[in-house]
This record gives sequence, C-alpha cells and structure tokens, in this order.
Amino acid sequence: MELSRRKFLQGSAASAAMMAISRVLPGVTAFAEGSETATTGEKPMMAIQQIMLGTLTGTEEKALETLAAVKAAGFEGIELNAFMIHPTSFAIKMMTQMAGMPIGNGGKLDWPSIIAESGLKVPSLHQYLDAMESDPDSVLEECGVYNTDKVVLTGMYRYDYSDMENVKSLANRLNAAGKRLAEGGVHLLYHNHNCEFLRLSDGESAYHLIQDETDPEYVNFEFDSYWCTECGADPILEMQRLGDRLKLHHINDRGTRQKGASPTPILKSDAMELGTGTMPLKELLAIDRQVGVKAVILETHQNWIDKSPIKSMQISAEFLKENL
Repeated sequence: MELSRRKFLQGSAASAAMMAISRVLPGVTAFAEGSETATTGEKPMMAIQQIMLGTLTGTEEKALETLAAVKAAGFEGIELNAFMIHPTSFAIKMMTQMAGMPIGNGGKLDWPSIIAESGLKVPSLHQYLDAMESDPDSVLEECGVYNTDKVVLTGMYRYDYSDMENVKSLANRLNAAGKRLAEGGVHLLYHNHNCEFLRLSDGESAYHLIQDETDPEYVNFEFDSYWCTECGADPILEMQRLGDRLKLHHINDRGTRQKGASPTPILKSDAMELGTGTMPLKELLAIDRQVGVKAVILETHQNWIDKSPIKSMQISAEFLKENL
C-alpha cells in the first residue's frame, strides 16, 4: 500500500516528527490518515524489560524494592522472561552473562505474587519456541497467571539465519505455534536481534522473509530498534514495513560516553540512556503511536550510567514520559 507522508500525523508535535523523518529519509513515505493501519494515536504502555533488572532481583525483598523504583519512575508494566521467572540452567546463565545480559538468581522467587504486589502490568512474556511447541497448554496457563495475551519468541540459539530454507522452516514453525496459541486467546510475537538482517541468496533479509512467510493472523512482531540499528539497517524503514504487525517495541539508545581526545578516530558505541545517544527515538515513537503499538519497552543490559540500572532506567523514563 502506498502511504502518504503528508498525512502521517496531525498537530504540531506530529508535524515536527514528520519533518525529522523527512530530513533523515527524504524519499520515505509514512502512514496515511484513514488507511487500514492508521489509528487514533493512543499512547502505548510504558514498560521495562525484566533482563535490565536481573542483578537487582535475587531475593523477594530486593525484587519488590526494585519494582517499586520502576513504578515510581513512571513505568506501568514489566515484560517477563520465562528463563528468569523459572529456575534456569547454568549454561543459560553463562551465555547471557557473556552477552552482557546477566539474569541474576531470581528464578526461584514467587513471581506471580511479586508482580501482584508491585502493581505493574505484564504486557508480554518471553518464551522459547520449543516450549510453545511441546507444551502450549502450560504456556497459555502461564499467560493467564500474569494476565497477558502476548507471548514473544525470545530468539533462536545456534540457528542459521543465512540459509533461506532454514528461515522458511522457522516461519512455518511460527505459524503453527501461533495458530495453537491463538486458539487459547494468546498472540505470538517474534523478537529480532541483529542476526535476522543477514542477507539471503536472493538479496533479501531473513527478517523480511520471516514477515512474508508468516500469517498476520497468527504471527506478529516485537521490534527491537537497537539491534536493527546496530547492524546497519534502518529502524524507520523497518518499522514502516511492519506497519500494524508491529505490536511491541523494544527501545534503547546507542552512542558513546567517551569525552575528550581519542587516540584513534574510531569510537566504540554501546547502549545509552534514551535521549543521550544518536538514534532517531522521537521519530520511532511517533511511528509507535501511529501504528497502534501496545507497549514501548525499555531494554538495556550494559553500559549503564554509574553502572546503575536503576539510575539508567530513571533517566530513560524521563525521556519516555516527555516523548511517548
């Protein structure tokens, strides 16, 4: 569907966002007012990803204290991970630690009670595809416990995203799992990292093939704009391509804390608090509102200011409250 840039949003704030998008990508069109993907621009839920808090939730007391700080900062929800609300193998803990995502030791805690006491909502639950396929009833039951209707595929481990047949096979599995979950009133979303932007033999990305080969009735998307940007893809174009299949947005910023003279002209970039890096976050949030994203979910897992996930979260919360 050809979409009109001139009617992307109404009002001064929307006009400013559209002008910014046009400066970045002059040839890109956005969503037309009155199109099937257009919405009233209602505000998404402001949420945080559990993995950001893994090192602060090792005991029930610490978990409640941390979630109280999350709520006080202005967040309405927390996205949970199956590998953090259940006991997790040593191998998974080591893999996440090496990736800069320490998950802590909270898997033994009573998370349903903790969430209930915190007053936070659960917009979605990350889960493994194997679990959805082998025991969908348990996945559906856990969604009921947390009163969420969205399950997100965390990611595939040891999977070849450069092989077209492998990617098509994954799409078929997603369709089947999504159909089974839909029978229980739960929606399946696919979460990207950077591996999905590998080019296939036809020159298209694996991410686009997953979109094209999955049924929107059963499979939609949680878009991670940081990982898209990290590998050189354009998050604005990717979000526009997803359109109303974009249901949740993992948000982060990217840049460097280095000040002063550098020994080389190349600086290492990393995760940053929202609004302190170089990503076009205001433009991305404008698209979120336009397509009807249900929740914008903060996720950083390293390079926190003063090495404090709480302080980092509070800074990012202020940006979201001003711009969401």
